[in-house]
Amino acid sequence: MGETLKEKTAKGLFWGGMNNGMQQLLGFVFGIIMARLLKPEYFGLVAMIIVFSAVANALQNSGFSTALVNEKEQKASNYNAVFWFNIGMGIAIYILLFFCAPLIADYYDEPRLVWLCRYAFLSFVFSSWGVAQAAYLYKNLRAKQLAKANIIAVLLSSSIAVIMAWQGFTYWAIATQTNLFILFSTMLRWHYSEWRPSLQVDFSFIKRAFPFSVKILLSEILTQVNNNVMNILLGKYFGDKSTGQYYQANQWNFKGYSLVQNMVKQVDQAVLVKLSDERERQLAVLRKMIRFAAFISFPLLLGVGLVSKEFIVLALGEIWLTSAEYLQIICIAGAVIPISTLLADLLISKGRSDIFMWCTLILGVCQIVALVLLHPYGIQMMVYAYVALTLLWVFVWHFFVRRHTGYSLLMLLKDILPFALAAIAVMALTGFATQMLSILWLKLLCRIILATILYYAVMRLVGAQILRECQDFFMNKLKKQ
Repeated sequence: MGETLKEKTAKGLFWGGMNNGMQQLLGFVFGIIMARLLKPEYFGLVAMIIVFSAVANALQNSGFSTALVNEKEQKASNYNAVFWFNIGMGIAIYILLFFCAPLIADYYDEPRLVWLCRYAFLSFVFSSWGVAQAAYLYKNLRAKQLAKANIIAVLLSSSIAVIMAWQGFTYWAIATQTNLFILFSTMLRWHYSEWRPSLQVDFSFIKRAFPFSVKILLSEILTQVNNNVMNILLGKYFGDKSTGQYYQANQWNFKGYSLVQNMVKQVDQAVLVKLSDERERQLAVLRKMIRFAAFISFPLLLGVGLVSKEFIVLALGEIWLTSAEYLQIICIAGAVIPISTLLADLLISKGRSDIFMWCTLILGVCQIVALVLLHPYGIQMMVYAYVALTLLWVFVWHFFVRRHTGYSLLMLLKDILPFALAAIAVMALTGFATQMLSILWLKLLCRIILATILYYAVMRLVGAQILRECQDFFMNKLKKQ
C-alpha cells in the first residue's frame, strides 16, 4: 500500500530535520575548530565575497529546478534541457566573474581578493552539474537521499578545511570548505538519483518555463544578496576585522534558522503544488507548517541569543566577543525567516514568481538604502535596521498570500504568536533566574537545560497540538524499528 501525502510529508520533515540537524551539528563542531585556528580578518575576507558562493549553492534549488518541481508530469527531456542549459550557464558565469575579479578587489581596496574570487567562483561550475539531479530528488520527496548527500558533503569538506587551516592556509581553507561542499553534494546527488542525462532534449520546456524560472532565479540571487548585504557593506566601510566579527555571528544565526528553514523546504513546495487544486486543504497544510516552524524556530533562535555571550567566549575565545553582541540582535530576525520562507514558497506554488521576485527586490533596495544611510552611526545601528526590515517583511509576504489563499492576518497571528510569546517569556525568566551565576560554563549549561524544560512545560500546559503530533510521530517511528 502506497504512502499517503501526509505520511510522505511527515517523513520528509523528519529527514529534513535529520539532514539539517546533522549538518548544523557538524557545522557547530567544525565551526568552533576553524574559529580557533583562524583570525577574524581571514573570515572577513571570505565574507566579502561569500555572496557569490551562496548564489552558486542556491542555483541547485532555484530557477529551472523550481520549474521542474512545479511540473505535474515528469519528462526526461525536460530534465535534460535543464541539465545542459545550466552547465552552459555555469561555465559562462564563471568566465565572466573570472575577469570581473579585479573590479571586486578594487571595490574593497583589497588586492588579495583577486585570486580568492577566482578560486571561490569555481562553485558556480560545480553547482551547475547538480541542478537537475537536485530537482529530481526534491520532486520525488527523496528527502532521505538529500539528507545523506548533504551530511557526507559537510563532513568531508569540513575535515579537509580544518586540515588546511591547521597547516596555515588561512582564508584559502574557508573558501575550499565551501567549494568542496558544493562539489561533494553534487556528486552524491548523482549517486542517489536514478535519472541520467541524455541528448534527448526538449528546449521548448526552457522557453515555456523561462518567464517563471528567470523570476525565481533572480529572486534567489537577490535573496542571497539580501542575506549577505551586511557583509558587503561592512567590508566596504569597516574593513576585514569588523566584517569577520559580524560574519561569525551571522554564521551561528544561520545555523539556527536554517535548521528549521531547510527542514520545511525539503517538502513544502512539492506538497503545496500537489494541493494547488484544493484551496482549503492547501491552506490547512500551510498553516500546520507555519505552526511547526514557529514551534521550533522561536525557542531555538531566542535561545541562541540568550546564551550567545557564554557560548562564543567558551567555544571560540574572547577574541570573538564582539560577534556575541551582534548575535544577540540578529537572532530575532532569524526566528522569523523560516516563516517568511513558507509564505514565499506558497506564492511560488501558485505560479506567482513575479510577486516573489519583486518583493525580494524591494526588500533588498530597502536594506541597502537603510544600511548605507545608517553606516555613519556604527555597525550596531545597521544590525538593528536589518532586523527591523526582516520582521516587517513577514507581513509583506503575508499580504500577498492572503490575497491568494484567504489566510487572514488573525490566522497568521494565531499560528505564530503563542509560540513567540511563550519563547520570549521562557527566555526572560531563564535569563533572570541565572543572571547571578558567574561561572560561564555553568551559566551556559543551566540556561540551556532550564529554558528547554520551561518551554516544554508551557507547551504541555497549554496543550499545544503540534507538540502532540511530533511526539506521536517519533513514538510511531520507534515502534517500527
